[in-house]
Amino acid sequence: MGIFSKYHRYREAGEQANVVNVERYGEPARSLFTSTKFFSLHQATDITDDKEQVVYQSKSKFLSLHDKTDVTDASGRQVAHIERKFWTLHERHYVTMGDGTKFELSNELWHLVKDVTNIEGLGWKLQGNIAGLNFQLYDADGSIIAVISQKMFSVHDKYCIDIYRPEAEETVVAILVTLQHMMRDRASSAAASSSSSSSSSN
Repeated sequence: MGIFSKYHRYREAGEQANVVNVERYGEPARSLFTSTKFFSLHQATDITDDKEQVVYQSKSKFLSLHDKTDVTDASGRQVAHIERKFWTLHERHYVTMGDGTKFELSNELWHLVKDVTNIEGLGWKLQGNIAGLNFQLYDADGSIIAVISQKMFSVHDKYCIDIYRPEAEETVVAILVTLQHMMRDRASSAAASSSSSSSSSN
């Protein structure tokens, strides 16, 4: 097994599930894939299945401080609404599912290698390996729900998600979309900080 496949587990639709994931968690019940369209007024993400058929879409409001985002299924039915809390030390997002279920994602600070995101209202936890761009979603008992992997150096911000609890699929999709936004916010913040430091040193 190569070191790349061990630490970075992204795969394209039609490819076999990552061997490390299969060894640890078994074959996923379903896998989904994302591709984001950045060059539109409404930042849009298609979420497709193994056959590259769109099953969900997310769209964000243009120039929204709260990063308001709606997730719908292929028929246009509302699956979830997501908003970012502005001015907070923690990366916090609020999610309201189509059935009225509400929960929050709050990132724990000060983790150098691994991220820990608490999903308040569900009791779930999202743990991430930033270097490998891999994330595991666990329930309150520590059982695996899904594994999320991000593609390196992708202009379309691609993710693969292996779902082990199909009954939780829509909630997992909402968490995936929120994670994408959290990662983008972090990248933008890092870029702004780097630019500021460079300007002050000149």
